[in-house]
Amino acid sequence: MCEMTEVLEFPDKWECVTCGHEWPREATPEAPEAPRVVKDAHGNVLADGDCVVLIKDLKLGGSSVLKGGSKSKPIRLVDGDHEIDCKVDGIGVRLKACFVKKA
Repeated sequence: MCEMTEVLEFPDKWECVTCGHEWPREATPEAPEAPRVVKDAHGNVLADGDCVVLIKDLKLGGSSVLKGGSKSKPIRLVDGDHEIDCKVDGIGVRLKACFVKKA
């Protein structure tokens, strides 16, 4: 039984390593990319221009610490695992959304 877990990629076709079944590349529809949704620690959807509040102390390099309860300037959502680009207490930082709540 073909499970197609290992597939070979050719310029014009795909081929299953297990059974040798071949199919043309055009037969594989590309799923439309859904818009990215970023949610804060409480499940609220964040958008560019929102302000957020840190829910816990976050250590930066060295002895610098951003205190929980600090409010950010308006945020900008970016790609990557640190989804939020903003300034907190005058320091430019990139944060994970799980450490903030919408202000």
